[in-house]
Amino acid sequence: MLTTLLKAKLHGARVTHSELEYEGSCAIDSALLKASGIHEYEQIQIYNVTNGERFTTYAIQAEAGSGIISVNGAAAHKASPGDKLIICAYAALDEAEMKVYKPVLVYLDELNAITRIGNQIPVQAA
Repeated sequence: MLTTLLKAKLHGARVTHSELEYEGSCAIDSALLKASGIHEYEQIQIYNVTNGERFTTYAIQAEAGSGIISVNGAAAHKASPGDKLIICAYAALDEAEMKVYKPVLVYLDELNAITRIGNQIPVQAA
């Protein structure tokens, strides 16, 4: 049996563009894609912290080092420039893979620059 686990996330990403008429779904600075291990055309889940929208789309490359996070096409109705996002990708793993697997967690500042990279979320306390 396979279990779906978090593969990677870009936490605290800020929308830089929202392009309703642009082909493609979410353009992400290719340096951020590389750091997170998210592939071009890979399915991603986007959680908009600003307005509560949650949607599925796919990643496309934006210029490396640009800081671009552009929500495009129909998804542009769900995010506006300045909105804060969590962008996640998931993977299906078997029991053996799950025992050793760690996700890639990339934390970003308000300009979409990497502030830190980790592989574990702290236990939430009461």
